[in-house]
Amino acid sequence: MSTNNSKKKINKAEGPLTVFTPGIGAVSTTFMAGVELIRKGLREPVGSLTQMSAIRLGKRTEKRNPLIKDFVPLAPLENLKFAGWDIFGGTAYEAAKKSSVLSGNDLELVKPFLKGIEVMPAVFEQNYVKRLRPKVIKKAKTKMEFAEQLRDDIRATMKRHGSKRGVMAWCGSTEVYIEESDVHGSLRNFEKGLAKNDPRIAPSMVYAYAALKEGIPFANGAPNLTVDMPAMHELAAKEGLPIAGKDFKTGQTLLKTVLAPMLKARMLGLNGWFSANILGNQDGEVLDEPGSFKTKEVSKLSVLEHILQPHLYPRLYSDYYHKVRINYYPPRGDDKESWDNIDIFGWLGYPMQIKVNFLCRDSILAAPVLLDLVLFLDFAHRAGLSGIQEWLSFYFKSPMCAPDLYPEHDLFIQLTKLKNYLRYLMGEELITHLGVEYYSDTSGRRPTHRRSPNK
Repeated sequence: MSTNNSKKKINKAEGPLTVFTPGIGAVSTTFMAGVELIRKGLREPVGSLTQMSAIRLGKRTEKRNPLIKDFVPLAPLENLKFAGWDIFGGTAYEAAKKSSVLSGNDLELVKPFLKGIEVMPAVFEQNYVKRLRPKVIKKAKTKMEFAEQLRDDIRATMKRHGSKRGVMAWCGSTEVYIEESDVHGSLRNFEKGLAKNDPRIAPSMVYAYAALKEGIPFANGAPNLTVDMPAMHELAAKEGLPIAGKDFKTGQTLLKTVLAPMLKARMLGLNGWFSANILGNQDGEVLDEPGSFKTKEVSKLSVLEHILQPHLYPRLYSDYYHKVRINYYPPRGDDKESWDNIDIFGWLGYPMQIKVNFLCRDSILAAPVLLDLVLFLDFAHRAGLSGIQEWLSFYFKSPMCAPDLYPEHDLFIQLTKLKNYLRYLMGEELITHLGVEYYSDTSGRRPTHRRSPNK
């Protein structure tokens, strides 16, 4: 039986919590508007574990199933404040209207609120996002100067909001693919690179550096390298801050992390998995460029390899074909559509197929993910946790983990880990799902049972 008799010391969620989002676009404005609509009692927080999910405590017979938000001392929605940066300027209301995710009626209900959210000039580098043309960006001679400007923005915003706590979540575009190099290998190298304007330091990394230097946890909602490198791990450990990433798990990959575990659980083989997507929002436009697409492709392709473990099951998964396509199709806007054709084989090698057509709304799926990550990272910070928060893998396509480990992609293992970690932090028993063992003797008498831990 897994027990935990000591509850970790967790500081109270007192006062405003400022949420910083580099990128004021479809995802961030849908999140901000949604929080305000929920606070006004006009809509429900569907899709959010922190707001709607229950968590079992103790044995099943105890019937203790509080909502997570009533079990864990999370920041209340009423305390959330918002700010961010973008290359197009304007207000959050204008950005939300341009994104066309929410209805005109919903936007009008929160129009004054969204207009009051400051959009600050962004740090931007054309080489990293080639399809966008900025209107309002910061100017500086070095990337270290950019980082200092962002730190000034953070301090000024926190002072204006009366906040002593903040969380930053990257909601900007997917940057072109880069691999870890020496400038990312240590904090010392990275800071030298900032001062020397090293081209291998992407804008998202400058934001992450600024946030961590200002004592703010950071989550990476895109597949960019950003905080998934030794320099940022070192900085997070030095500052005692939690980090998480990468790439919000929303549509097609969410389905993969459900279907692939089913194949492995039943020992069904895989010959091929072809995935196609169309979307017409700004994300689709950015991903239409080969360099940015490769960053996303690497993130999406890694899922099956880690779930199916072909090194353990070579006869089932050593030779499957996996292809991912993302196509920019402007008429769809934020309404993404994905198709999956899955060629599997079963008993005696006989072939079968699975076909999935998912018509989803990208930002509608991402907004509750962003909310949960903001609240959980703030909670983790108040609990004294630092470094990679692997228990938050549930929310990411390409979860970060320690260098000597492989990432866990199975959605249900991720969920079990998340809830068990909450139980651990709050001093509750971990749930093992061993259940109650029933058996009968050879005399044919009625079955009896003996209790197992965590009934």
